[in-house]
Amino acid sequence: MTRRGSAPGGSPRIILAPDKFKGSLTARQVADALAEGIRRVRPDAEIAWVPVADGGEGTVDAAIAAGFSPRTVRVTGPTGEPIRTSLAHNRSVAVVEAASACGLYQLPRGVLAPLTATSRGVGELIRAALDTGCRTVILGVGGSACTDGGAGLLAALGASLLDADGNPADPGGGGLTDIAYLDLHRLDPRIREVDLVLASDVDNPLLGIHGAAAVFGPQKGASAGEVATLQAGLTHWAHLVAQRTGFDAAARPGAGAAGGIGFAALAVLGARRSGGIEVLLDLVGFDRTVQGADLVITGEGSLDAQTLHGKAPAGVASRAGRAGVRTIAVAGRQLLDEGQLRAAGFAAAYPLTDLEPDLRRCQDGAAALLRRQGERIAREQLAGTTPDHHEAPGTPWSTPSSR
Repeated sequence: MTRRGSAPGGSPRIILAPDKFKGSLTARQVADALAEGIRRVRPDAEIAWVPVADGGEGTVDAAIAAGFSPRTVRVTGPTGEPIRTSLAHNRSVAVVEAASACGLYQLPRGVLAPLTATSRGVGELIRAALDTGCRTVILGVGGSACTDGGAGLLAALGASLLDADGNPADPGGGGLTDIAYLDLHRLDPRIREVDLVLASDVDNPLLGIHGAAAVFGPQKGASAGEVATLQAGLTHWAHLVAQRTGFDAAARPGAGAAGGIGFAALAVLGARRSGGIEVLLDLVGFDRTVQGADLVITGEGSLDAQTLHGKAPAGVASRAGRAGVRTIAVAGRQLLDEGQLRAAGFAAAYPLTDLEPDLRRCQDGAAALLRRQGERIAREQLAGTTPDHHEAPGTPWSTPSSR
């Protein structure tokens, strides 16, 4: 029987919209492996790939895959070393990824620098985005190595951050308490001429027990004492910025994103915050692509509680649900219960650990396992197919289990 949206003759139309499997495969590699497995069972399937990310690592790659032009830029890395990275742009929009300039993966030899890492390179990326003549700059935040409240970013855009002796303050969150003067007169005027969108799934404030230092500082290598130092520095910085601008943004959702880069963007640059996956789905035209599809397949390395709070798979499922299209998820592992899957909009979940319980082997062999799951999905989820006799069929609102 031909289902709604199926191609003539009953061929199913499938949208692949996974995020990356961090540490294992890119989003495109995940989609390619799934497509290969699906076509082994349903060679007639019409399969489209929609690149997605949630504002963190992979956001620029997703924009480029959607047709944006890449631009290579030389910027200051998180500990002051020069690095080369990229932004994406078209005639009116530029996409900048904070992690590509100050991400944990950009730290030399992977050595953490919780007190000295700077966001300066992010400001240099924004300046390069302004050079394209765009009218909108999308700033994706996540995975940063710094906790400097966006002070480095503002310095790169022309702000002066001076200590009591009139010297430039030391970079990083550890130097924030030394900033005595903040001068914004030389801030790049072009920033006021663009729509700056803070694309983030993080809603943490800048300060307090849910703030940038307390929640994310330990992930960046900060000890308990260093977290206290960062908290004190951010508190001083927030007070200084509020005095200078007349606007206290420290408690705004997203101010704590990327070590406080969100705070600088909201408080000083006039940014507006939007969910990272929502921005990306609009950027790649997901709502148009999903119309008439039979099935959407999304996923990420781990389906867990974080998935439910603005991560890419949940955003994809929500958008597909509005269009009346079923969504299933693939993942390295699956930690959500049946009710959580249902609430997030997933009709079924296919974790790779069903096929390979060992997490290390699962990660190393993810592509092959995804091809097998692609075959299972084709048998179990597409109209007119017969379930595999050797593996238990998945049922709605449950995780398929292998035998």
